[in-house]
Amino acid sequence: MLHQPRQPLGFGPELRRLRLARGFTLGQLSALVHYSKSQLSKVERGLKAPSAQLARLCDTALEADGDLAASAPSFTLSSPTPEPASDEGETWLMRLDPTGGASFESVPRRSVVAAGAASVVPLGRPAPRTDSSAVLHTARSLFAHYRSLGQSAGPHLVLPPLIAQTHTLRSLAHQADLRSRNGLLSLASRYAEYIGWLVQETGDERGALWWTDRAVELAEDGGDHGLAAYALVRRALVTLYRGDAAQTVELARRARRLAGSDRVRGLAAQREAQGHALAGDHRSCMRDLESARELLASADEDTREQTPVIGSSTLADPVSMITGWCLYDLGLPAEAARVLDRQTAVLPPHALRSQARYGIRRALAHAAAGEVDHACAVVQTLTAATDSVASATIRTDLRRLAHVLRRHPTRSGSELAPWLATHI
Repeated sequence: MLHQPRQPLGFGPELRRLRLARGFTLGQLSALVHYSKSQLSKVERGLKAPSAQLARLCDTALEADGDLAASAPSFTLSSPTPEPASDEGETWLMRLDPTGGASFESVPRRSVVAAGAASVVPLGRPAPRTDSSAVLHTARSLFAHYRSLGQSAGPHLVLPPLIAQTHTLRSLAHQADLRSRNGLLSLASRYAEYIGWLVQETGDERGALWWTDRAVELAEDGGDHGLAAYALVRRALVTLYRGDAAQTVELARRARRLAGSDRVRGLAAQREAQGHALAGDHRSCMRDLESARELLASADEDTREQTPVIGSSTLADPVSMITGWCLYDLGLPAEAARVLDRQTAVLPPHALRSQARYGIRRALAHAAAGEVDHACAVVQTLTAATDSVASATIRTDLRRLAHVLRRHPTRSGSELAPWLATHI
């Protein structure tokens, strides 16, 4: 549920003062921000609180350099970001039903014992000797395939085998020699981190953070202390989708300080830029995007072929894509649309999740820029991809798009409405 603080008394009058100082009528400002004169009038008179997006659009149109946007009431989810559940138990239980549903929980071993042997069917005892190097090589290859599958299928199809592979790797590590053990645990940590991301895609923030913490534990057990910083970048993604700009920036800054690699520092800089964009801070956002570009370029030169890449592997130019993302949040939807048009055009054909995520963001930018019919046409090309990947985070932008379409009713919007109604 959204918690909406009372509107500061100065926001409406300040909006009116800046509008008149620029010589704009309500109609002219309405044409620039694509909100009705009636709604702008209510905001100026303090009868209606502005949305964060309207505040940023007005700030940009009136060249207020972020001051107007900063004075708008903040909108964040009323409950705090959930802390991940502790790993109380040693036993992982996964249930698969005939309809394709699946569930997972980690429980104390004593709970399994108390439930009775009849409730658990053993699949055989571990072999006394296993070729760890062969398993590691195959599991690394499988990981690349699972990541590819995750780009074209919903989390419910990908999570069960990922969890099973993570369990296999951590179990095998206990009987391997030190060198093989570290490699197995390091790869298990990458599996667990990816699971955390997919769990977030189901809408389960608490579960996502639990798996992210498990990833850090597995990595550190294997002598890899670099994943802890990336875990902060992942937590910052949770707060970003919750609309918490300050917490997103703080987590990303901590990640940059802790990170031991340019790759993670670059990803943290990107996330910090997104947090600044959410806060309407254009200068800080652009500065961090430039830092991200330099750091990720440096990281690309040092990439080890056998190490699974941390973060997205489907974006040819991740910083440019995130720049388009940020420009929308900064109240520059037309600029955002132009950037996202270019970047989404070069996404790999198999990357349905990325096509849907950034394509819907692109449509949202076009709609906010007043190009409603074009936005609807873009979404129509993405309905199959969006259905396939079943993403809770993509639904965030679909809800925003639905709000824009309600403000600007068109025939194309009416045609899209039935599909949109089932996805928000």
